Amino acid sequence: MSRAALDTALGPVWVEARDGAVVASGWGEADRAPADPLLVEALAQLAAYFADTRQGFDLPLAHGRGGLQGQVLDALGAIPLGETRTYGDLSKALGAPAQAIGQACGANPLPILIPCHRVLSATGLGGFSAPGGVEAKVWLLRHEGAAGLLI
Repeated sequence: MSRAALDTALGPVWVEARDGAVVASGWGEADRAPADPLLVEALAQLAAYFADTRQGFDLPLAHGRGGLQGQVLDALGAIPLGETRTYGDLSKALGAPAQAIGQACGANPLPILIPCHRVLSATGLGGFSAPGGVEAKVWLLRHEGAAGLLI
């Protein structure tokens, strides 16, 4: 297992790789000079995403979750850039309570790479795990062109 980080508009973001796949990401410091080619590529793609020169990620991701949480993470990964869904939308699609959908979003092991920030509550933004919470979520949605949804 190896972990590396880069500075972003939201502060340092790290990614972790194991067995040829990115298995986790999060907020905070890690190695700044990774030797793992997958981590080098993951950081390059994240840097391009934050520089607005890349709209998605082409990385082998392995969230390692089964059951409903795995289904939710897969559904999050299918939400196109610039679009959002509500917890209720995912609840109907997956046949699970909206609260369970929210809990699965909150336990996302790969934030940004699996876009849990694209899920909103029916009446507001919902929560977000990044430092700055909802402000970081708003930044990401604006960055992705979903700002019209916030006005």
